[in-house]
Amino acid sequence: MATATNYTVRLDADLRREAETLFAELGLNLSTAFNIFLRKAVDEGGIPFEVRRRRPNAETRAALLEAQALLDDPNTTWYDSSEKLFEELDK
Repeated sequence: MATATNYTVRLDADLRREAETLFAELGLNLSTAFNIFLRKAVDEGGIPFEVRRRRPNAETRAALLEAQALLDDPNTTWYDSSEKLFEELDK
């Protein structure tokens, strides 16, 4: 068996509590979870999951598509100020 060594890691306190709760539900402690992560990273030759920006949820994606459609529509009316917009709405 390999000799164990200690390593100190700085963690956000809330993240640590959430992780400890999760891993406890899985029957693991934080040290075992880190070891699993490191073993998997070594086995795969890299981070064992995709590292990417979070995707917006469905509602946000729909809003972004709607905004892009408005930008692309030559018939979209644009206003220089909120006052002009409200004037148009009052008509």
